[in-house]
Amino acid sequence: ANIMGIEACRSVMPNVPMAAVFDTAFHQTMPRQAYLYGLPYEYYEKYKIRRYGFHGTSHRYVTARAAQLLGKPIEQLKLISCHMGNGSSFTAVDGGKSIDTTMGLTPLEGLIMGTRSGDVDPTVVEMLMTQTGMSVADAMSVLNKKSGLLGLSAGLSSDWRDIKTNAQSGDAAAKRAAEVFAYRAKKYIGGYIAAMNGCDAIL
Repeated sequence: ANIMGIEACRSVMPNVPMAAVFDTAFHQTMPRQAYLYGLPYEYYEKYKIRRYGFHGTSHRYVTARAAQLLGKPIEQLKLISCHMGNGSSFTAVDGGKSIDTTMGLTPLEGLIMGTRSGDVDPTVVEMLMTQTGMSVADAMSVLNKKSGLLGLSAGLSSDWRDIKTNAQSGDAAAKRAAEVFAYRAKKYIGGYIAAMNGCDAIL
């Protein structure tokens, strides 16, 4: 589908320079201890199964801008960038380079998001299939489209603003979703502070 879009643009605007921007590129600096999964190494070698991360364009801009606002060279800073939206990710940036990020092989890994589950035991997929008769595709659809804030709030909303407003008004389901999200977010931030041996700013 992505190639089709590029080809369509080239056919309509053949003389216009075009560039492809990959939001995984910023995370190429992650060390192997951050990007490898605890799987047999041959799967990485054969199939490139590893953590890639996403939202790199956003994290790169935000950390560079933060360095400007702080009045310090980015090479001297330890920063945690928090990209918050329906899809959310945090990135630890040490000296201007991504050293770890919450998303992995796909955007499903990491934080609880609007409709994505974030980190779950992989056996959850098997359990959903055996307990409910779901297919693999159905189980993955649950994790990607029916979980996260939406699932934890029992279908109330996938929008953090709605969750926050309803939680403050005493809605139990919204409060549950907010508490689980905040706890997971706090764990990641704490982990990144430990990984970088400090932090100058959380963005």
